[in-house]
Amino acid sequence: MRTQFCAVVALLLALTGAGRTALAQGCAKSDFEAVVNAAGAALRDLKQQNLPQFQAKLHQLKDKRNWSNDEFPKQVETLVRDDKAAGYDKTSEELVARISGGSGQPESDSAAPNCTLLTGLQADLKLLVEAQQAKWTHMLAKVDGELAK
Repeated sequence: MRTQFCAVVALLLALTGAGRTALAQGCAKSDFEAVVNAAGAALRDLKQQNLPQFQAKLHQLKDKRNWSNDEFPKQVETLVRDDKAAGYDKTSEELVARISGGSGQPESDSAAPNCTLLTGLQADLKLLVEAQQAKWTHMLAKVDGELAK
């Protein structure tokens, strides 16, 4: 968990630092691509770090509760799909819609990118990573709570 936290902090620092540099010196299409790639890598890292742990805990819970293979998906869904998780999903969907709706990247190589939009893109991607981290933390805590019963 500490490694995961450090990775997210490093990404967030990179995202905020890159924006100030790009705005101070002008920006290029590659600045937008770098921000998107960094956020994508952070989201992949979150999944790679959390999914195996989450699945292992779910299987522990399955064994503890003696759920059949048919019961397992239904029980898991009721456990992890709650209002809080739905809120993180809604936030993520809104951010993705906003991000994909206006990246500020030039349509062609001759058009200049809108550097002001780079800061907004960075902020939205940072919020997206944070929302996904919070969702993983929430779901893992819920499963841990059920395992402790």
